[in-house]
Amino acid sequence: MSCEKNRTSISLPEPRQGDAVDLSVHRGTLLTSRSTGGAVGRTSVNFVPQVGLPCGPLPPFPLLRVVLQEVPRTWTEVSQGSKGVEREREMEDFWTGALWALKIWLYLIVCLIMFPAMFGFSLGISETYMTILFKTLEWATVKIQKANTEERTLNASTSNSLIQRGGGSMEKEFEELRLTRPKPPVGGDFTLSDSFYFTRRGIESIIEDEVTQRFTSEELVSWNLLTRTNNDFQYISLRLTLVYGLGIFVRYCILAPLRITLACIGLSWLVIGTSTVGLLPNSRIKSWLSEWVHVMCYRICARGLSATIHYHNRENKPQKGGICVANHTSPIDIVILCNDGCYAMVGQIHGGLMGVIQRAMVRSCPHVWFERAEMKDRHLVTNRLKDHVNDKRKLPILIFPEGTCVNNTSVMMFKKGSFEIGATIYPVAIKYDPKFGDAFWNSSKYSMVSYLLRMMTSWALVCNVWYLPAMYQQAGEDAVQFANRVKSAIAHQGGLVDLQWDGGLKRAKVKEAFKEQQQKKYSSMVVGDDSSSSNSD
Repeated sequence: MSCEKNRTSISLPEPRQGDAVDLSVHRGTLLTSRSTGGAVGRTSVNFVPQVGLPCGPLPPFPLLRVVLQEVPRTWTEVSQGSKGVEREREMEDFWTGALWALKIWLYLIVCLIMFPAMFGFSLGISETYMTILFKTLEWATVKIQKANTEERTLNASTSNSLIQRGGGSMEKEFEELRLTRPKPPVGGDFTLSDSFYFTRRGIESIIEDEVTQRFTSEELVSWNLLTRTNNDFQYISLRLTLVYGLGIFVRYCILAPLRITLACIGLSWLVIGTSTVGLLPNSRIKSWLSEWVHVMCYRICARGLSATIHYHNRENKPQKGGICVANHTSPIDIVILCNDGCYAMVGQIHGGLMGVIQRAMVRSCPHVWFERAEMKDRHLVTNRLKDHVNDKRKLPILIFPEGTCVNNTSVMMFKKGSFEIGATIYPVAIKYDPKFGDAFWNSSKYSMVSYLLRMMTSWALVCNVWYLPAMYQQAGEDAVQFANRVKSAIAHQGGLVDLQWDGGLKRAKVKEAFKEQQQKKYSSMVVGDDSSSSNSD
């Protein structure tokens, strides 16, 4: 008996996982009933008898009970389910392509940047980028200068100072002022007109003092296509605006992802590497591995900032058993110096990302971290420094005697602690080029992560490093005088302003002792030769 007349077909929808259903046939109708007691869905279908089953009408009993995927109730749900499957496949294809793109990205970074950085050579990519960047900024400068009026160009200053001051000291300026007027008929140098000079200097200090402006970013005369360094920017030309827009795309869409990737790799390797080396027992191998890990990771981080560093007078590099002192602009100073050698560091304890890095580094190298507010920590640091410099096998110590970050326009007062030990001092001057980016870290305004993101979206980091000859404390010279002599040498070499003010004024008030010292200085300037005249009489 032929079953051809009963040949029909069943078109089951795409099932969903985890549903137990009963399949039964009754008068050409397929009934699906969820075993969980859900509502019955009814769909008209035709049934094809299988081999071994009788032809003709079938009794209404369940043919099969299986645990299948959940069956949609309506054909609308069937179509939605098929679309969902297509979306899942599209997402799988997307993530597969993204994974391959990420692999290619990492392979290029490792081969073209990381390996050359680890072994201290360059493929010329950075040099080509810097050449193009320099020519672009030079062209932008010419465009801006043409747009400016002649008067504005003539009045432009290389400083962001509101008040034009002479280059000499107050004592020298006051002495020259007295030479231009006749001496008073009665003994002494003081005249009533002297008060006008001090009044003017006092008003100038109120408007713009020498300390506050050292803790703000330096404003540039020529715009470097970074909005953050040109608060007074106005529309100049269409070409310049298009170049600025292109620069935003390059910095944020190309350079920033690359630099963030390199920074994450470098910092991760630094934390993991120093923590691993710290597990080894003290030996020459541990010291060698520690130096290698530090230098390698710092070089990767420097590439992550597109750093171009020019080292001068390398024959004066700090030696083991000595103390390296440098002016301080940002934590990146450490990356700059450690690209050319490894140091044991002394610094304040930080929290957040800096704290994680500090705790990892101290496990493999005898760095010294202290709490500024703890007096007992100061004595402990002094003792540890003495023990360190007495061992000529240990790395040179890197110290920033200013104790705070300054905007790289000046050098502020050096703390005397590192100059009381009697060790050999190796001065180092660091000068950043603000044309390519602002390296100053305003810690009261930006967190460490925010600062790094600002640096990674700048054009580049360009700086010069000068190694000065070793300096020793002279006979009859105290620690304060020695510190001032070293500070003056660094300021002169780096082209920075030499200031006597304490960088701690960024956070604290002026001490009474310092006020009295300034009052005595002003008094001696006003009195002049009165004391000597009275003694001669």
